[in-house]
Amino acid sequence: MKTKIAKARFPFIKTLEGFDFNFQPGLNQKEMSRLGSLEFIENKENVLFLGPPGVGKTHLAVALGIKACMAKYRVAFILAQKLLEELTLSLKEGNLTARLLGYSRLDLLVIDELGYMPVNKEQANLLFQLISLCYERGSIILTSNYNFDDWGVIFSDQVVAAAIIDRLVHHARLFYINGASFRLKGKLKENRGSAEKRQADTKGGIGGQDQPGG
Repeated sequence: MKTKIAKARFPFIKTLEGFDFNFQPGLNQKEMSRLGSLEFIENKENVLFLGPPGVGKTHLAVALGIKACMAKYRVAFILAQKLLEELTLSLKEGNLTARLLGYSRLDLLVIDELGYMPVNKEQANLLFQLISLCYERGSIILTSNYNFDDWGVIFSDQVVAAAIIDRLVHHARLFYINGASFRLKGKLKENRGSAEKRQADTKGGIGGQDQPGG
């Protein structure tokens, strides 16, 4: 299991149990737990997490990926931009088919942060080829900061965007996360703690001063 997790190249280790569902009440914890059974992989279904930055999309994607590794599935995690760069390089080097087939043999491919960087038409077509090859062969977990209505702009091509969405969502579980940012939550907590400490230090300083004698 450790070898599979290492080969998957996760950016960090996260678990479903470690996700703060109280901070994201829009997410159904029971539904997430059902995803943790990995039935979606057996059914060759995809899982899509859409929502603004910081709401926990990558946490959930990594947590499910790690569960899949623990169940001895073949898993890979990759940033969308890095994936597109790899496919573009493979096209130039003439080994695109081998690269695509390699990804299609995975049980689960986790693609993180689609749309974080603009996607040109060539890259959009390469991604379409990958999604098409993986279609009904394996599962994809994909995260994006953008809703589907914006994908035509991301890919610079409405037709390709529609084709990619069609194959992704045909057998998929969609989750729109519109809660607050965990990173902002941490920063606010840090700032609040610093303010409370300064206030306590100030009170302590005043209380600890020697009073002038009469």
